[in-house]
Amino acid sequence: MRLNQYIAACGICSRREADKLVAAGRVKVNGISAQAGIQVEDSDEVFVDNKKISLVKENVVLAYYKPVGVVCTEKDTHAERTVTSEVKYPTRVTYAGRLDKDSEGLLILSNDGNLINAMMKSSNKHEKEYEVSVDREISGDFLNRMSNGVYLEELDRTTRGCKVTRTGKKSFRIILTQGLNRQIRRMCNALGYNVESLKRIRVMTVKLSDYDIMPGQYVELDKKSIESLYKACGLRK
Repeated sequence: MRLNQYIAACGICSRREADKLVAAGRVKVNGISAQAGIQVEDSDEVFVDNKKISLVKENVVLAYYKPVGVVCTEKDTHAERTVTSEVKYPTRVTYAGRLDKDSEGLLILSNDGNLINAMMKSSNKHEKEYEVSVDREISGDFLNRMSNGVYLEELDRTTRGCKVTRTGKKSFRIILTQGLNRQIRRMCNALGYNVESLKRIRVMTVKLSDYDIMPGQYVELDKKSIESLYKACGLRK
C-alpha cells in the first residue's frame, strides 16, 4: 500500500498528516528517508520520528467529551491542556475533526487512520450537529442567512448550505457538512452576532446523548456503534 495509507493504518495520523510527516523528513523506510508516494510491503520496516510503527491489529473508537479549555493539537508548547495529554488511553489514538479551545462536546478518536481520513474528507459531506447560544435575540433573517450560506471575508469563501433550527430566543441548533476553521463563530460574527457557548452534540451516527459521560470523560464505542460509523464512512458494506 502507499506509504501515507500505511502510516494511517498504523493509527499514527490521517493520510494528509502522514504526507506532512514524510515531507518534513520524519519518516524512514528500511533506514532510508522516505519519499512521498512510495509503496510499502509487509516486509518493510517503517519508522516515524525513529520509532518503528506497525499495522493496528484491533481498531478502537472512542467518544470523548472535550471540555472548554482543552486544545485539539498534537504538539503545542503554549497549550496547557491538549486532547493527547488529557485522554489517557493505552493505545495511541488521534481525533477526527477539531473543536476550538472555547468550544465543548463530542470528539471522535480512533487508532484507525483510515477511519479518521474518511471522516475528515470534506467531499464526503458528513454531518456534525451543534448547540449554539449567541449574545442577542435571533431573527428570522439570521436563520435564513445562516441556512443559505454565509460569505466569510477572511477566508474568501461562502459556507455550504446547512440546517438551522431555533431552540430559544438566543439559541439554535445547526447541522454542518463541512468543517472550516471556527466556522460557526465566523458565520455568526459575519452576521453581527457573537457566540457565547458552542457544543457539538453529534458526529455522523454518534450522539453525545447516547453516552453517560461528563466533560473530560470518554467511552469506547460498542461494536454495533462502530459498525454503523464505518458503514456511514463507506468503509463497510
